[in-house]
Amino acid sequence: MSEIIELARRARVASYALAEASRATKDAALHAMAAALRENTDAIVAANAVDVAAARDAGTPESTVDRLALNPARVDAMAAGLEQLAGLADPIGVVVRGYTLPNGLELRQVRVPFGVVGIIYEARPNVTADAAGICLKSGNAVLLRGSSSAAASNEAIIAVLRDAAGSAGLPADVVQGVPTDRAAVKELMQARGLVDVLIPRGGAGLIQTVVSESSVPVIETGVGNCHVYIDADADLDLGLEILLNSKTQRPSVCNAAESLLVHAAVAEDFLARALPALAAAGVTVHGDPAVVAAGKNMPASAGAGDAAVVVPATEDDFGTEYNSLDLSAAVVDSLEDAVQHIRRYSSGHTDAIITRSLAAARRFTTAVDSAAVVVNASTRFTDGGEFGFGAEIGISTQKLHARGPMGLPEMTSTKYVVTGEGQIRT
Repeated sequence: MSEIIELARRARVASYALAEASRATKDAALHAMAAALRENTDAIVAANAVDVAAARDAGTPESTVDRLALNPARVDAMAAGLEQLAGLADPIGVVVRGYTLPNGLELRQVRVPFGVVGIIYEARPNVTADAAGICLKSGNAVLLRGSSSAAASNEAIIAVLRDAAGSAGLPADVVQGVPTDRAAVKELMQARGLVDVLIPRGGAGLIQTVVSESSVPVIETGVGNCHVYIDADADLDLGLEILLNSKTQRPSVCNAAESLLVHAAVAEDFLARALPALAAAGVTVHGDPAVVAAGKNMPASAGAGDAAVVVPATEDDFGTEYNSLDLSAAVVDSLEDAVQHIRRYSSGHTDAIITRSLAAARRFTTAVDSAAVVVNASTRFTDGGEFGFGAEIGISTQKLHARGPMGLPEMTSTKYVVTGEGQIRT
């Protein structure tokens, strides 16, 4: 028996015990995990330092290093996230719908765990604790396959979480790590029947590989080529504030804006404000000819003399998730042109319109087919915590089972419980 099959079999056995665990037991385990993370902060940060040093030695971009790095504050935030999960309602056993049939049968559709969830993710070791906690709270055993770049960090975190789960009366195997070599990952993707669902979190290449090569059902989390569209009827001051927050508040995450669209009617005025502000924030704008021309017309004091402020965009730029201080930008002649641009290039994650026109907002939210469509607010709000879910496993951009931030209810399936008094079908 291969190592992956053995891990999956152990996870399956653990999932049976977890499915029957009470909320009190699961919440006690989450609190124990949180306490253990805090108690082992020094060891976790030391393990993470090995990964960070190796990443820097390999020439990894600093934006990626930032996603990888842990410090005591980030470990404490991981622990706080587990404690917050413990305070959330348990989705298991919730009745989705229920009624009595004409023949007297009582029918209830109730939430149940998937069983065994495999999560394949990149770089961010905080995902290890988040995913383990969300799966535990929703009654699922989890197989965690992080990236090799975070191997030391993930190993340390998983060891802490397993010991804590065991101390709370649950099988330690409700949380397991998976080797990072490619052969192991391919075997995980083929473990249909032992693994109930796979969730990939990371770049487009990783997600596409899992979707294409897996025989296990996949919930596809998508990359975030998110747009901010400044409409002809936009409040330009508001639009600038939202654009800067969407792009620069944390550029390395999937809900950061990657593309700016500006209606031609307000382009001259808006770009005269936005380009200097973006330059001051360190953003390189990859613009279409109209945006490049606007950049050349900026006064020298605004930074137009810096060739890195506005550069000509390529076709690929408009479809790129940068995860950095880069932004594609184009001027469009109409709201309809903005919609068509988004339909062509958007990843279906989050797209925003800035407008004072109710008609424009309605048209945009109807025509743009993304997991989240935002009116007069930052794209950065597409997040389970910000939506009030308390936690998320990722942002689903597919249309089956779950779409948008995946909270606890989205980490469950359902079954029908039918209760009778001797009814037979005739």
